[in-house]
Amino acid sequence: MAVTGSGDGGPARGDGGADGERVPRSVPPATGATPWRPEPEPDPRRAGRLLGRARVLAGTAPPGPFRPAFWRSPIRGPWLTAVLGLVLLFGITVVFVTGLLSYAAYNPGLGVLNDKTPGKGLLGFYLFTWPTHPYWLYRLTQGVHVTLGIVLTPVVLAKLWSVVPKLFTWPPALSPAHALERLSLILLVGGVLFELATGVLNIQLDYVFPGSFYTLHFYGAWVFMAAFAAHAVLRLGRMWRAVRSRTLRSVLATDAAHTAPEPPDPYGLVAPAPASPTMSRRGALGLVGAGSLALLVVTAGQSIGGSLRRTALLAPHDRDPRPGPNGFQINKSAAAVGIRASDIGPGWRLEIDGVRKLTFTHAQLLTMDQHTARLPIACVEGWSTDDQHWSGLRLADLAALAGMPHATSVLVESVQRTGAFRRVLLAGNQISNPLSLLALHVNGAPLSPDHGHPARVIVPANPGVNNTKWVRRLTFRT
Repeated sequence: MAVTGSGDGGPARGDGGADGERVPRSVPPATGATPWRPEPEPDPRRAGRLLGRARVLAGTAPPGPFRPAFWRSPIRGPWLTAVLGLVLLFGITVVFVTGLLSYAAYNPGLGVLNDKTPGKGLLGFYLFTWPTHPYWLYRLTQGVHVTLGIVLTPVVLAKLWSVVPKLFTWPPALSPAHALERLSLILLVGGVLFELATGVLNIQLDYVFPGSFYTLHFYGAWVFMAAFAAHAVLRLGRMWRAVRSRTLRSVLATDAAHTAPEPPDPYGLVAPAPASPTMSRRGALGLVGAGSLALLVVTAGQSIGGSLRRTALLAPHDRDPRPGPNGFQINKSAAAVGIRASDIGPGWRLEIDGVRKLTFTHAQLLTMDQHTARLPIACVEGWSTDDQHWSGLRLADLAALAGMPHATSVLVESVQRTGAFRRVLLAGNQISNPLSLLALHVNGAPLSPDHGHPARVIVPANPGVNNTKWVRRLTFRT
């Protein structure tokens, strides 16, 4: 006896009726679905040829997942796949756009020091000078990029589960066009897994992959998004029809006992011999949603801050820094990058180059006019600090001392001997912003060695790695 019910589980075109009897194609779907319209009957000769060919090919498939009968889940089908795809269509688009903004925030147009992918060519068509207003802009965009990317992971995995029979289609290619479609699927699936893997490893500072994370993640994103966009365009109509084939309300009202397979589809998603349901479609959606919610809870606090920071179990660094004015997150300690006591001791000097060349001791800098700014530090790994109270010298004032009040860039150099960000360039709008400082104090106390003593740069809306610590020279340019 076939299990039937209302909404999600009721008989529809091609569903089994009572006692296993096949329901005619003219029977409308169950209540709650969109208005039914009869489909045009296919050409019986063409359908017969395709069916015969499919039976022959299925008979030659290797045992296991290459045979359609291997896949037996009764909830797998176009509707579930389409709903998951719709979520990813919007979610991945946001992740991609915020990723592009993250790259723009490094101001790669200033030169090779800031440009981690100098061979990008036309892929940098959108780049622009990164703004300094609002001061929390990078904290927002990078926080969304990392948090949403992690939150979407269960949705991605569920979507791959829903289409996994298609990945084992036999034979692998029926025609050149089919071969191209299969290749696009490899790029699509491989691309999303590659981006998730490299992103998560970067968040945890676990660089086990060869090459630069920036290069791999940047080009990988473009390859994946090209396949994603092509797939979305080709499948949009099919996805929309599948989503409208039943209402979300009917799905949420149907338990496992009344869940029935979708009608046989021409795309190979519906199991030809489904097993009895052990989970409803609402259960599957709930499981995916619960996984995403759990990841949101243990991730978002590292960007949002406040009391939620305590729940950020996946934060890449110490979530409970030592107390005191310097008790907030860092990326790398002074010891980790090889800073010696002599590098930042009494012999340290700040050099300023421009029309005039000047040298200052730390004591001399402290006698100059001090200015304040409340700014966070936001890093590419997705974490950010709460707003900290910085004080020091405005970069604009230092540019004027160098005889270059209208400087369009400044080269910032650290005493750090190695590392990709020991030298960076800041743009003219970053120099002129009154909140941009060469900071000497934070929260009323001298900078600690780990936070950049004797002096560090702090610029609004600037990626953390470009807020150079242990500064030894500023070279202003026009």
